[in-house]
Amino acid sequence: MTEKYRHDVTGACLTIWNCNAAMRNALSQSYYDGLMRGLERAARDPEIAAVVLAGEGGFFCSGGDLNTLRLRREMSEAERQAQIEKLSDIIRAIKACPKPVIAAVEGGAAGAGLSIAMACDIVVAAESARFTLAYVRAGLVPDGGATYSLMQAMPRATVARMAMMAEPLSADRMYTLGAVTEVVPDSRVVEAAQDMAGQLGKGPEQAIAAIKDLLNSAESATLAQQLDAERDAMAKALGGDEAQIGIKAFLNKETPVFR
Repeated sequence: MTEKYRHDVTGACLTIWNCNAAMRNALSQSYYDGLMRGLERAARDPEIAAVVLAGEGGFFCSGGDLNTLRLRREMSEAERQAQIEKLSDIIRAIKACPKPVIAAVEGGAAGAGLSIAMACDIVVAAESARFTLAYVRAGLVPDGGATYSLMQAMPRATVARMAMMAEPLSADRMYTLGAVTEVVPDSRVVEAAQDMAGQLGKGPEQAIAAIKDLLNSAESATLAQQLDAERDAMAKALGGDEAQIGIKAFLNKETPVFR
């Protein structure tokens, strides 16, 4: 079987490609496996500072393959749940990866592809990209944490229109709402995401990982819980080598060199 993914390393950036361009990079078991392997590789490799997720052929990801979903109708509900859980595992892995994960969205992100993009720490989108939750057109509902991630970023009424009416949103609209980090010309999406990964590679690895943990916990923590989490993370950071380098450089009006 031809693998539906590819790993490229450029400097401190690992790019994980969805290589199913003929189907607008619909999700496949091969891509799931490759994405998980890539995230695990990034977590254990100190030379990798950030991960970029991208799709071949100018489209990020069209979501689940409807032919595959049609076959799942013949399964029991428990079996269907087990299959859907594979997507949930991907979302958890993106969130749990200690390195920042950047989505480079060309063309569009639809269905579960949108779920994957929204699970990333940073989303770089092409000017022409469209973001769509079209499940309802097939009598289905969002999965992969799409409703959770979108509700974190935008008003309920907007999410309701996306989910209930399959109304696509442009990259500019997503940026205005705060769901997209940066909008760039179509030809520069992957390059811009990799450049951002390079910038992260110059930063303090342990501090960035701790910041990602704090952002994850802030999504569900109370103020009291988050204050405690920030206190503990700050106390640990102050005692580390990165703080020693950073504080010394700041006081000397120098640029810190963490790697």
